[in-house]
Amino acid sequence: MSDLAAPPMPSSWRWRRMLPWALLVLLLGVVQTLLLGLTLRYEHSRAQERTDAAAAAAAIDVRQVFARDLQSLQALLWNEPDLAQWRRDAADLLRERRELLRIEWRSEDNTIQAVVESPYRGQLFSRLPRGALALDSEAACDSAMRLTVPAWSRSYFVPQAGGLGVEVIDVCLPITGAEGPRGVMAASLALSATIEAAVSPEVARSHELSFVEGDGTRLARAGLPRGAGVYQAERLVDVPGTTLALRLDSAGRGPRLIPNLATSLVLGLSLALTAVVALLVRDVRRRAEAEARLGEELALRRAMEDSLITGLRARDLAGRITYVNPALCAMVGFSAEQLVGHATPAYWPPEMRADYEARQVHRMAEGVPPNESRDGYETTFMRANGERFPVLIFEAPLIGADGRQSGWMSAVLDISAQRRVEELSRLQQEQLQATARLATVGEMASLLSHELNQPLAAIASYASGSLNLIADEMPASAGPNLSMIREATQRIAEQAARAGRVIKSVNDFVRRREHSREPVDCDELVEGVLPLVRLQARKSATRIELALGWPPPRAVCDRTMVEQVLLNLTRNAIQAMEAQPPAQRVVNVSARADRAWVHISVSDRGPGIAPEVAARLFTPFFTTKSEGMGLGLSLCRTVIEQHGGALVFETLPSDDGAGIAGTRFTFTLPRAAAGPANGAPDARADATLDAAPNASAGSSGPADRAAQALS
Repeated sequence: MSDLAAPPMPSSWRWRRMLPWALLVLLLGVVQTLLLGLTLRYEHSRAQERTDAAAAAAAIDVRQVFARDLQSLQALLWNEPDLAQWRRDAADLLRERRELLRIEWRSEDNTIQAVVESPYRGQLFSRLPRGALALDSEAACDSAMRLTVPAWSRSYFVPQAGGLGVEVIDVCLPITGAEGPRGVMAASLALSATIEAAVSPEVARSHELSFVEGDGTRLARAGLPRGAGVYQAERLVDVPGTTLALRLDSAGRGPRLIPNLATSLVLGLSLALTAVVALLVRDVRRRAEAEARLGEELALRRAMEDSLITGLRARDLAGRITYVNPALCAMVGFSAEQLVGHATPAYWPPEMRADYEARQVHRMAEGVPPNESRDGYETTFMRANGERFPVLIFEAPLIGADGRQSGWMSAVLDISAQRRVEELSRLQQEQLQATARLATVGEMASLLSHELNQPLAAIASYASGSLNLIADEMPASAGPNLSMIREATQRIAEQAARAGRVIKSVNDFVRRREHSREPVDCDELVEGVLPLVRLQARKSATRIELALGWPPPRAVCDRTMVEQVLLNLTRNAIQAMEAQPPAQRVVNVSARADRAWVHISVSDRGPGIAPEVAARLFTPFFTTKSEGMGLGLSLCRTVIEQHGGALVFETLPSDDGAGIAGTRFTFTLPRAAAGPANGAPDARADATLDAAPNASAGSSGPADRAAQALS
């Protein structure tokens, strides 16, 4: 043969395949053996229990016979009968009680005076005289006369004719009269006849009963069969003066190999099972091959499911989850044990659970729409850490091999990354649009600054010329109206110059030119915008409170641009309190300084800023006003950030902490180096400017009155 021939299958493999079946057959044999042993033991225990019960009942019956005979003997001595009457009564009793063999009337010295024999037997002491067997009887009678209670003697054997005999026991009863003791009455009872009289016929037909000595010697027996010696039971029968041992010996033999029908059925089924096992061995190889193929297919399916990044979920018709793959567990952060078997998954957000349950009930009843099986539907899941994320679910009926629907199969896609990309794209698009609008605004600002410079220059020139004419023509005793006109004209010239500076600053801001910065006191910044603020404050009955300290902080900034920031924040504060009662309309402007920064705050007592508005407050072109453009706060923050500072806001709580008391905007500017004080304290540093129309606090100069008249 060629050396390249395939080696034969090793025999160890065959033994390993056959070992489980061999162990099964061995186990069946052990089980059958144990079953037989336990059944035999159970039957043996039941037979022994029946024998014990019969022995206990027989002992009770024997005691009852002894008690009944003793009661009948005592009845012979009632009413102190004479010997003649006693003989007649004793003869009647012997005819009724076959176990009673002889009754004797004895004197006080144990001398027999009268004897009555049983009519069913001959004389009891025909072979031996009474005196030869009177030792035990005399001892019992002496005890009865001494104690004046009945006493029983030990049993003794009385020979009879033909080599037979009878085991007898005597009972002695004291005879007393009115004069005292008169003697004793002794009765002899046959033990075998006592057993026959006490035991029921059923027990007598199936057991051998006997009185035995302590060493097992049998004294008397009764019962039809002979005992087999397998099931025995002994009970003691106590009587005054002696104790008798009653033994029951069942005639039944040990249990048979198959004691009952149940055991035979179990054995038959075990044999049939053995035959079935032998038939199944033939099919082991084919089943093993099929299981191997099935295991490979299951392993391939498991590997495919574990390698997917798409979450898979199966639910039964009641909505309970029956299967989840690792991808879904990793997606939601819950293990399979936490999800399988639940109709309300842990990844449902608590606030959406009621809606999801209603949707699931509807889907279980109506089914999934075809378009959702094809296109999917979006919903929100919750991770184990509480994070909500969007998912796209494709769901279809789960059809078994029998063509019946057993549930629903779902594919779950985590689209949170896609949503983040879409949100980023949207934000970028909005930023591009905002940038385009800002560019347009910049071009418009450049155009407006170019076009407005000439009118503003003309206004300034006309204002200067008007002032010169008024000065030349104004008489020495001019009235107050002419003074107000001159003051107003001077203010027009100043505001025209200021407007020119604002236009120039905006133009430089749009073109990103370097701004001119100089040290400026905070009170000068406030003073620059205060006339314009007063006009709007008077119209809305708003009070302006200043808290600038002395000396006021000094900051390095572009004065014109910071004044615009301060003017914008102050006007916003006044507009925020339009719905408040007039007494609560207060705008507070304060300033303080630390080592490097000057902090300027503008606070109001309005309703505060809603959270959804606060998130977009500094976004360009976002506004809550119907006439606004949404550029004010955005430009303000840009101006402050160009100075190296920051613009922030905070909601002020009420005094009790249960409500909102207003909003505070605070911006920071670089602090200027310390310089000499600017003279005496100014009343403008810390003051309250009441802007109400009839207010008395706060003074108004001619320019303010002129502005009020012009407005």
